[in-house]
Amino acid sequence: MIALLFLFPFYWIITGSFKTQPNKIPPEWFPKTWTIMHWQKLFKQPAWTWFFNSVFMSIMSMILVLGASSMAGYVLAKKAFTGRKIIFSILVMAMALPKQVILVPLVRMMNALSLYNTLWAVILGTVGWPFGTFLMKQFSEGIPTELLEAAKIDGSGEVKTFTQIVCPMLKPAFGALAIFTFINTWNDYFLQLVMLTSRNNLSISLGIATLQAELSTDYGLIMAGATLGAVPIVTIFIMFQKYFTNGIALGAVKG
Repeated sequence: MIALLFLFPFYWIITGSFKTQPNKIPPEWFPKTWTIMHWQKLFKQPAWTWFFNSVFMSIMSMILVLGASSMAGYVLAKKAFTGRKIIFSILVMAMALPKQVILVPLVRMMNALSLYNTLWAVILGTVGWPFGTFLMKQFSEGIPTELLEAAKIDGSGEVKTFTQIVCPMLKPAFGALAIFTFINTWNDYFLQLVMLTSRNNLSISLGIATLQAELSTDYGLIMAGATLGAVPIVTIFIMFQKYFTNGIALGAVKG
């Protein structure tokens, strides 16, 4: 029953995108007459461009966050160096900061790099995600130190040890962080709103928001756009569901 309650909004926007009057009162729980009019109107807009912009930003952010967070988390967990605890403490404190605090310097930085109003402004703004490093550190602490020492004795270098020993053992963490990063980037409306201004660079979320007129709202058109925007989220979760559940369970055991 709870699952049905959470699935109902998806059902409503999907069926609403095929109704002639989605906001009809009393509401139609199931479309009596199906129409693709709203989808035709949607694709008269640069909807596919917005969609692929969101896909590109989310996938690239996911790849870069996985690479940076896994290396940083491994170093903080398994390498002894001066100031390690201080760096980790700063990292934990950074998790408590809202993104709005760093938004102004982030915009100025991207402007100085001539990346403002490009997709890379959003992508690079998510790479240094403190939560990703924190999560990978917690998982890396579960790797046996003896195994790493044995690899070093056998002549394995840092790169080989990390890629062939550490990474395979972090698969559940990679799966969990991949989902978190993809969904976080896809739904990060605020950062996208600030960084992206030109119409062809908009994400699907921003694009849907521009479809709403000042004095009237085409609910069917917006529902069609919302349906298009929800597909990747559901798909990614289904693909990584096994790693996601394993990662959350293992993280809970670690505390």
